[in-house]
Amino acid sequence: MGPEAREAGDSALTRRKHRAPYGSVWTSPTRYNGPVARPRTPRRRWIDAGLDALATGGPGAVRIEPLAEALGVTKGGFYWHFDDRGALLEELLDTWEHTLVDEIIEQVEAEGGDARSRLRCLFALAGATEARGLMRLELAIRDWARRDDSVGERLRRVDNRRMDYMRSLFSAFCTDPDEVEARCLVSMALFVGSQFVAADHGTRSRREIMDRALERLLV
Repeated sequence: MGPEAREAGDSALTRRKHRAPYGSVWTSPTRYNGPVARPRTPRRRWIDAGLDALATGGPGAVRIEPLAEALGVTKGGFYWHFDDRGALLEELLDTWEHTLVDEIIEQVEAEGGDARSRLRCLFALAGATEARGLMRLELAIRDWARRDDSVGERLRRVDNRRMDYMRSLFSAFCTDPDEVEARCLVSMALFVGSQFVAADHGTRSRREIMDRALERLLV
């Protein structure tokens, strides 16, 4: 074989050695016919379903498999977001506190005005909370706290935060600390305790009576 032939052969061998054996995989269009992974259920949907279950049936109703069935997913998806059921229950308490304390205070402060104006806004938002059905969740957690010491401590902290905020507002126009404390307690008792009163008020609605009672606290 002459030098020209050997050179041509070597060149061909070099091209074969460096040719990508799977090049067609990357250059040709392909179609995947296998199973398509379903998107994960967002964490917030698990929390919302848990809050609904808690408000309706208490902590015993917050179970992974029934929640998965309600969401139309497998329970395996739960563990993408939470380590266990206890982690979900803790998240539900966090969400309750944030929604019914932090967000309420943020909205009141955003409205501004003097202390009486902010208290009126606070009372109105508390009434709206009841209208949205969130009071069912509040009552379920209060009932839960009677049987679980850790939840009881959490409830005490939340109620103390509420009382502290109302103290800061009532004390702006009421100089007697005892009177401030009494007004704060009456306000809390009206919103929580009225849920357990089944009495009628003649031609007046419960909301009308509540508004009249709360307005007296602003004098």
